[in-house]
Amino acid sequence: MPKRLAILRHAKSDWGQPGVSDFDRPLNDRGRAAAGLIGRAIDERGLQFDVVVSSPSARTRETLALIGIDAQWEEKLYLAGPDTLMGVVRGLPDMAQSALIVGHNPGLHELVLKLGRPDARGLRQRVLGKFPTAALAVLELEIKSWSEAGPACGEISALLLPRDLD
Repeated sequence: MPKRLAILRHAKSDWGQPGVSDFDRPLNDRGRAAAGLIGRAIDERGLQFDVVVSSPSARTRETLALIGIDAQWEEKLYLAGPDTLMGVVRGLPDMAQSALIVGHNPGLHELVLKLGRPDARGLRQRVLGKFPTAALAVLELEIKSWSEAGPACGEISALLLPRDLD
């Protein structure tokens, strides 16, 4: 049975508070609205996750709280590059058929492109240009064990962008 991996970038954060560290930046109003849209889209599509692993930054925590999903907080996901992210995917428990990884660009953008091969619907092509804030890519990976995850092992089956849901 293939594995399903969803990759979610945090919603848009607030840059308007001087002195707030990058790690502690909250969402702005647009980000909170986008997180709500993505949360409803997840519910409407019946997407469920056996395991959720997230960066512990304030903006990822707030995004998940607004969506209504609990997560395991993983320090190494904060601003992680694609190699670190791939290591997290490969380390997911095999009893989990579906997983959600939540974090930051550019690492998540690169991970989606690395795992997903070109598809007839052109979803990978859409991601090629940009993986915006609050974007959710769902990949069907043709693997039996998460440890088998690697380049082009799957296909993007869904790409949810707030601007398409508004």
